[in-house]
Amino acid sequence: MKRILLSIAVIFGTCAFAQEKKSDTTKTKNIEGITITKQVFKKQSDRLVYDVSASPVAKGNTTFDLLKQTPLLSSTDDKTLKIAGKNNVLIFINGRKSNMDAESLAQFLKNTPAENIQKIEVITVPGSEYQVESSDGIINIVLKKKMSDGLNGNMRFSNTQAKYNGSQASFSANYRKDKLGISASLSGGENIEAQTYTLKNSSEKASNESTGDIDDPNKNIGGYLNIDYQLNDNSNLALSWNTWANKSYNSTVNLFNTIINKDGTFYTWSKNKEDSRSYNNSLNLNYELKTDSLGSKLNVNAAYLNYKRFQFTDNNTFESDINRTVKNKSIQLFQELPQIINNFSGMVDYIQKFKNDLTISVGGNYNKTKTDNNTKNDTYFYDSITTIERKPNHFIYDENIYGFYLTAEKKFSDKFSGKVGARYEITNSLGTSDNPPAGVEDLKRIERNYNNFLPYLSLNYSINDKNNISYSFSSRMRRPSFWEINPVKNKLTDNNYTQNNPFVKASTNYNQELMYMYKNSYFVVLNHSYIKDVITQVPLQGYPKHPNGEVGKNLALRYIRTNFGDKQEMSAMIGIQKSFFKQYWTTNFSIGAQHNRNNGSLDMDPTTGDRFVDEEGKPLIYNNTINSTSLLIQTNNTIRLDKAKSWFLGVNFFFIDKQQVELGQIRSLASLDISIKKNWNDWTFALNANDILKTNIVEIDDYQTNGNYNYIHQNRYQRNVTLSLT
Repeated sequence: MKRILLSIAVIFGTCAFAQEKKSDTTKTKNIEGITITKQVFKKQSDRLVYDVSASPVAKGNTTFDLLKQTPLLSSTDDKTLKIAGKNNVLIFINGRKSNMDAESLAQFLKNTPAENIQKIEVITVPGSEYQVESSDGIINIVLKKKMSDGLNGNMRFSNTQAKYNGSQASFSANYRKDKLGISASLSGGENIEAQTYTLKNSSEKASNESTGDIDDPNKNIGGYLNIDYQLNDNSNLALSWNTWANKSYNSTVNLFNTIINKDGTFYTWSKNKEDSRSYNNSLNLNYELKTDSLGSKLNVNAAYLNYKRFQFTDNNTFESDINRTVKNKSIQLFQELPQIINNFSGMVDYIQKFKNDLTISVGGNYNKTKTDNNTKNDTYFYDSITTIERKPNHFIYDENIYGFYLTAEKKFSDKFSGKVGARYEITNSLGTSDNPPAGVEDLKRIERNYNNFLPYLSLNYSINDKNNISYSFSSRMRRPSFWEINPVKNKLTDNNYTQNNPFVKASTNYNQELMYMYKNSYFVVLNHSYIKDVITQVPLQGYPKHPNGEVGKNLALRYIRTNFGDKQEMSAMIGIQKSFFKQYWTTNFSIGAQHNRNNGSLDMDPTTGDRFVDEEGKPLIYNNTINSTSLLIQTNNTIRLDKAKSWFLGVNFFFIDKQQVELGQIRSLASLDISIKKNWNDWTFALNANDILKTNIVEIDDYQTNGNYNYIHQNRYQRNVTLSLT
């Protein structure tokens, strides 16, 4: 049930442009009359480094809150993070990719105290050595390691009041003894994710409207364990384990539906209930060997992920009237939607440094994934005679990826350096289904084999100690995620649902970025992305015409996961990050624009073979060739209120102008957040108020030339107040 509507929210989160932030905050200490200034934010080669340990922002915050305030990062939905000009973000922890799913990762970050973080690295255009996809950027979170023998730690408690109340708690510890270092964290919480939801779709002579509430209660528990052991002066062995479990029982959807067609006006209730639980466990073993005094090294890494999700839904449709009276049950759908994912990956890298400032890197990786989705669908029709329709489907997907890369990085002078590389990837995948829908027999076996050559280039020029300019180019693939290709239907109402698609193929992305920085405080960033065969969610609307020629009697709306033409995204951003008045006021401010060019069309549901027609039987095609330009503003401010550095006021604001994406036009969004924080010895008390003006509500309009209209209104109760104690 989360994925039914959050998939729509993710469309927004994926397409809405992330604003940019820079940080050049400094921390000053006086020692015997000498002032030592530590730079908090700086550019290093292919990444921007935020030294959290030197920032006053970290204390008392969660890691997720800290990331939202990190230069170039933002979040508009409080679930997903974005890098400026990038569609997606990959989270690395201590230089190794996190294998947690999106929901587990968000909860993990929200329950990890920011005091555990040493630094955050933002890699806007990853090099060939990284196995990333599409326009992914990388956020590398470097956890603190205790450098001296002993034990330390922290704990955090928080309570959030939105529509419902939620609470979280976490405990973390660091231990070191000689060559052995251990860090661990345990966290958990419970909350109810609430939505008020309206979905409208209409043609010239028919319409559907669904409006109501969605409540999704969640209980979470998880944590991590990191162990590193220094074998000798040149080698180190590290083991990390991340785990997360979620339980969401009695998640409910209550939507009142108004249906208008050629036979009149009808009213129904959709009352759905879902019980789900998921488990995510990942292991990572890393070995590093230094081979010379210049910094050359061998890195060997092996990782394993086991993800299980068990989902049970009971979707009911009741007859009703204009007064919203709940009458007889007409349709009931029982679904079991289990998903089991096993992933193994191995990687070997060797970096050779030479005395002439040349670095050669070579390596390879292997990634094997198997997903098992044994779905059951039983539909009961309650007429004069109750009938049942069973549609089980066992979908298994195997994917093997082989990757090889070579990069050369050269420092030509104190001012000029460059990096060139290439990656070659071989992908072999096979999806099988034992019970495909009638007319789509191709679903029985879907085999894909493709090879890709992916070049990379990066140039960096330091004009002087105050001015720096850099350019990067990369090409990447974007493979569909495992849940996107699982051919299940997530029902919202009888006529509206989302549909995953095993026929989705990989898309290609070409990215360019030009960045200018002055004193690590002022910046200009230009981005351009060209995406071929965009993977997205497309609304198909009309009367479904099945492959056998039968036409449905009600107007239907299906959100289909598919490839949808090509797209270009261009953005320009200028900003400042600076401290004023002896660091009493630190501000991140950025303003810019994004231009989207869409070019896609779709006329058939590829998972069923259904086409859509109007009342006269004429074919309906969904087109999106609309271009849009949007204004983007974001500012984060931290104000120190006293000399003792114990009271801090935070004032944050973002604004995103309306823009065109695949689903239609997203109306403007904004959020004003205010916080107050008190540091008292080893304690931190904080009060955060988010979306004070209640302006962070998703609304999407879509007008088609064929007369179709779609509208989404999604209030996820972003206005909330959180009280925390660390």
